[in-house]
Amino acid sequence: MLEIAPEVGNVVLQDGSSSPALTANAAAALAVGLAAFGAGYAERGIGSAAIGAVAEDEDLFVSGLIFTVLPETLVILALVTIFLV
Repeated sequence: MLEIAPEVGNVVLQDGSSSPALTANAAAALAVGLAAFGAGYAERGIGSAAIGAVAEDEDLFVSGLIFTVLPETLVILALVTIFLV
């Protein structure tokens, strides 16, 4: 594992230079994009389960809605990183 550390460092630092391969703004944009992708992937299963639950019992609408919106908090927290960077 320690043998590949210099190679990983060269990839991150662009062949040994002192500047990183990604700027802070690019890293923040990547974080928001990956968080949005993950939230969409999570909502895929949650939304279909919530629709099935509401079809059987209409009293489960509010909890289904909350569970469906819950992954979007990941995107909101990722957007906070833009303002911190």
